[in-house]
Amino acid sequence: MLKIMTEQDLLDLKEKVDAAKTAVSELTGQKTALMKQLKDDWDCSTIEEAEEKITSMEERISTLDKKIKKSTEELEAKINKDGN
Repeated sequence: MLKIMTEQDLLDLKEKVDAAKTAVSELTGQKTALMKQLKDDWDCSTIEEAEEKITSMEERISTLDKKIKKSTEELEAKINKDGN
């Protein structure tokens, strides 16, 4: 059974379409601003580049953390040895 749309149904539908267009436009603007910030702050042009950079930075942080822990342990051992 086919429902015939009234004039009010069409006006309501038009309002929903217009609201959706506005939302898409706002989201597009936000995306553009965020992508510009990503480029300016982190020199990444895509989300994939940012993810790769994050992975690389996490690996570097892990390596530095291990070096710091090792150096701290060595320093504590030396202090304990020299202090006795």
